[in-house]
Amino acid sequence: MPGSHGAAGTLRRMRPVLLVRNDVHESFGVAPGALAWAGCDVLTVNMTEPDALLPPLETVSGVITFGGTANADETARFPYLADVRDYTLGAVEAGVPYLGICLGSQILARALGRPVVKAPVKEIGFEPLRPTADAAADPLLSLFRDGDMVFQWHEDTYELPAGATLLATSDRIRVQAYRVGDAAWGIQFHQELDALELGWWVGIADRELDLGSEWGRSAEELLSSSERHMAAHEERGRELFRRFADVVVERSA
Repeated sequence: MPGSHGAAGTLRRMRPVLLVRNDVHESFGVAPGALAWAGCDVLTVNMTEPDALLPPLETVSGVITFGGTANADETARFPYLADVRDYTLGAVEAGVPYLGICLGSQILARALGRPVVKAPVKEIGFEPLRPTADAAADPLLSLFRDGDMVFQWHEDTYELPAGATLLATSDRIRVQAYRVGDAAWGIQFHQELDALELGWWVGIADRELDLGSEWGRSAEELLSSSERHMAAHEERGRELFRRFADVVVERSA
């Protein structure tokens, strides 16, 4: 409103939060709307475009990198992954709030010196999350309770980066969420996902391969479980990005 001061004035002066798209089949789910409702402007960069350029870090107030089908080291096939890795390390070193989702979390681990390797199992669909004791005081992961169902779709994993705090595990894959310092997070699960994006992903994958034999769950099973779990999942996703926005606003102020 005209003449307002304080937090509203800070929001008007704040630089945008950057959303980094690492795959053509990424639509950011609930993230843009949740960030906008929290008062953050959003800037997106589609790294799959040949001429894509990441903006200077000093022009953004936070960075969120999203998922993709590539391994973090497939830089010969996807050269932009090297740029995203360097950018991620720069954000951590500069203290710019950072959130890496699925491939984004793997890129963060790789930027910090951990190899990204094939997991012992492929995770797909809704799985229970197991927050650690350290999650209870975390600005982001404290929203989760033991057994909350989060959506997984990945076949790679990594060890916890040196000095990082483990915030969540799962029954089959140890590192599901971690924090580096006080402003950088990686989460292996797709907390940005909403029902529309899941339907898109499942439809594309089901046309290209046999989900049941390749991943252990059919398209029908994935969509059926979505009917049971997606509403709560979307709500937690909006809250996660709202909390990330709070970190961005606090550090920008």
